[in-house]
Amino acid sequence: MNKEQLHRFISESTGNESNICQIYAIKGGKTVFDDCWRGYKTDDSVNVNSVTKGVMSLLAGIAIDKGFIRDVDQKVLDFFPDYQVKRGEKTIYDVTVRHLLTMTAPYKYRSEPWTKVCTSGDWTLAVLDLLGGRKGITGEFKYATLGIQILTGIIENATGEKCIDFANRNLFLPLGIPEHFMHGDSSKEDQFDFFMNKSPRKNEWYSDPMDRVTAGWGLCSSARDLAKLGELVVNDGMYNRKRIISEEYLKDMTASHLKLGERFGNMNYGYLWYKPFDGRDVFAAIGDSGNIIYVNKEQDVSVGMTGTFKPLIFDRVEFIEKRILPVLE
Repeated sequence: MNKEQLHRFISESTGNESNICQIYAIKGGKTVFDDCWRGYKTDDSVNVNSVTKGVMSLLAGIAIDKGFIRDVDQKVLDFFPDYQVKRGEKTIYDVTVRHLLTMTAPYKYRSEPWTKVCTSGDWTLAVLDLLGGRKGITGEFKYATLGIQILTGIIENATGEKCIDFANRNLFLPLGIPEHFMHGDSSKEDQFDFFMNKSPRKNEWYSDPMDRVTAGWGLCSSARDLAKLGELVVNDGMYNRKRIISEEYLKDMTASHLKLGERFGNMNYGYLWYKPFDGRDVFAAIGDSGNIIYVNKEQDVSVGMTGTFKPLIFDRVEFIEKRILPVLE
């Protein structure tokens, strides 16, 4: 299959590929693939859903490199000195940044309370109220899109600036990624539209009523900019001969800290990034609707892919390896 055949295959697909908007690939520092579908252009942005988590991990690493966060084992409550712990709650005192990054932080709920958190006036505070619990810290993997919101509060309280400003100054702009701005509205109706609307978005990031960006979802990006973030990982934190993030943190971020179960494809998990295969230097930040940053250090390749809302598409690593990588050759 060549590039023209791949374009037609995606254009005519009625299956998992039917929502793909953009694919952009960088190999050896050069653009080797750039294609769009569904009326999208290369510069357009899409809500990349949980790929946002992978970007937050990079921001946490930069904050650690700069000394704003001591290390991943620093306690979460160190960053919220004015937070009033609930009566009888003890577990929360032992929760660390590492627990957030590896999704092993404990929460006092069975399923994520989206309505309770996303209708509150301060989403970070609302999630802090849910952190901890009687079971203590068990090391169990508990996927938490809402729980990661605490990372935004940590970065803002540690650095003294808005997370989006920290991201623009230390990550996006140095990589040639357009400056992002806060989305602004956070009503129930707006949240629904933000997920479901299939039109191109601006370079925005969803935010709560306190003007804090969402950490678990809501970053809007193009596939090209996702590929640039992936290239940063490929190059061990360097971009244009400038150090953006330490190689030490990236190695820790992409290490196998947990082995996930069948629900998550038996992949390995690092710091909000997946390691799909044992024994291979392939990593991914994965979001719903098939949004992904795919990093293959073995082949010096980074691929960004975006898609409009279409739930439960998690086959993009396989798709990239089967359909995209051969075309790049």
